[in-house]
Amino acid sequence: MTVIGIIGAGEVGSQIARAAIAHGHKVVIANSRGPETLKDLIDELGPSAHAATAAGAAAAGEFVVVAVPLKVINDMPVEQLAGKVVLDTNNYMVWRDGHFPAVDSGEKTVHELRQEHLPRSRVVKAFTHIQAPRITTAGRPAGTPGRLALSASSDFPEAVELVTRLYDRFGFDTVDNSPLSESWRSGPGQPAWIAHEHQTRDELAAHLRRAQRAA
Repeated sequence: MTVIGIIGAGEVGSQIARAAIAHGHKVVIANSRGPETLKDLIDELGPSAHAATAAGAAAAGEFVVVAVPLKVINDMPVEQLAGKVVLDTNNYMVWRDGHFPAVDSGEKTVHELRQEHLPRSRVVKAFTHIQAPRITTAGRPAGTPGRLALSASSDFPEAVELVTRLYDRFGFDTVDNSPLSESWRSGPGQPAWIAHEHQTRDELAAHLRRAQRAA
C-alpha cells in the first residue's frame, strides 16, 4: 500500500488525500499550523491518514504532493524530499503570491523555480487545471468515452509515468506536456485552463498547442 506524503491541507491537498484513500493508499498530511490542528480532517479521512509536520510528511511519503504556493524564500523540507518525485499542484497567482520576476519575464516557469528549490527531487506539475472538488467526482474508468484528461509536466520521464498511473487510478487520462519549461501552457488563462471542466486527451493536447505566452 503506497504511502503518499501531502504538504498542504487546503482544498487541493485534502481532496487528493480523499481520492488517494478511496483508491487504497495511505496518506501523511501536513499544514503550516501543526499536526494537532488537522484532527477534524484526520477523523474524517480515517485510519489510513496521519497528520505530521511538513518534514514528517515528506519523509513518510514514497512520493509527495506539494499543495502550497511557491515562496521566494524556499520553505520546503529539501532534505526529506531528496530523491523523491514531488507533485507540484501550484498555479502562479500574482495577487496571492506576489511577483516572481523570472516568471513574469518568461525566463522560467513557477515549476522550474520549484525544481531549483528542490534540486535533488524530481518535480512534476500535476492537478493544476482541475477544480479541487472534482478530483474525487469527475474520474471515470479507463476507456470511458469523454474521459477527462489532465496534463503533467516534468524534466523527468519517470515522474510523468508516476503521475500517469495516479491519474489513471483516480479516473483521468494524461497528456504529457513536458518539460517543465512548457508547463505554462496549462496555466491560468490558457485554453487548457479555460476548458478545465471537460476536455478529452485529444482536446487537451490541442488546447496545449494553442497556448500563447502573454505579451
